[in-house]
Amino acid sequence: MRIALLQSSGRPGSAEGNLKVLGEAAGRAAEAGAELLVAPEMFLTGYAVDIEGLAEPADGESADAVADLAALHGLAIAYGYPERAGESVFNSAQVISATGDRLANYRKTHLFGCFERDHFTPGEQPVVQVELGGLTVGLMICYDVEFPENVRAHALAGTDLLIVPTAQMHPFQFVAESMIPVRAFESQMYVAYVNRVGEEGEFDFVGLSVLAGPDGVARARAGRDEELLLADADPAFLAASREANPYLADRRPDLYRSVAR
Repeated sequence: MRIALLQSSGRPGSAEGNLKVLGEAAGRAAEAGAELLVAPEMFLTGYAVDIEGLAEPADGESADAVADLAALHGLAIAYGYPERAGESVFNSAQVISATGDRLANYRKTHLFGCFERDHFTPGEQPVVQVELGGLTVGLMICYDVEFPENVRAHALAGTDLLIVPTAQMHPFQFVAESMIPVRAFESQMYVAYVNRVGEEGEFDFVGLSVLAGPDGVARARAGRDEELLLADADPAFLAASREANPYLADRRPDLYRSVAR
């Protein structure tokens, strides 16, 4: 499956502007043969913005607009946004199918720093998956992927491709450079880590989006500027890699009980 990684901060504060950026990227991704376009964390609104004022329901007007873009260009779209649900606001990511159907909605479970804990309620469902292009696709958001137990839960649930909309900032670029390929290797899956770029409020986003394979090798990696990155996730290679690296089969869960305390 060809995946398009949209490394961009869009137009912070403007859902309308970000939908235009997303539509343009969807057109380019579809022309390049992509079946899935992944946008960064909080792409719909921006990260350092009036989160409470811009938050929308999972089935709100912007979700309908993304569904129209997905159907128009014939590819699935995953994007980050602030989700309003009752009195709570979640840092969420949603997947829309190539026919415009809402397939899955994930709420970030591990909130990073005072900024996120001040604005968001943490999600409680660690593993959210959809089936796309013959792959089981899992969802996480940014800081979630830095917990190995979190990624391993996806591996045990059969995730083949983990998509991670991200707002990774300076000085934590080692996560994109080193940790993501290790996560892909140790849990034997593809990991698509899709970051924001540039300065926004007090944050300096570092880019470096990457699709890492189950061999720990980056299939494609962006730099520090806005970019539409294209890379392939190969089910046959994944199966062969899992056969050669039987981490999951060789586990001894009875020895790891203290990890979950």
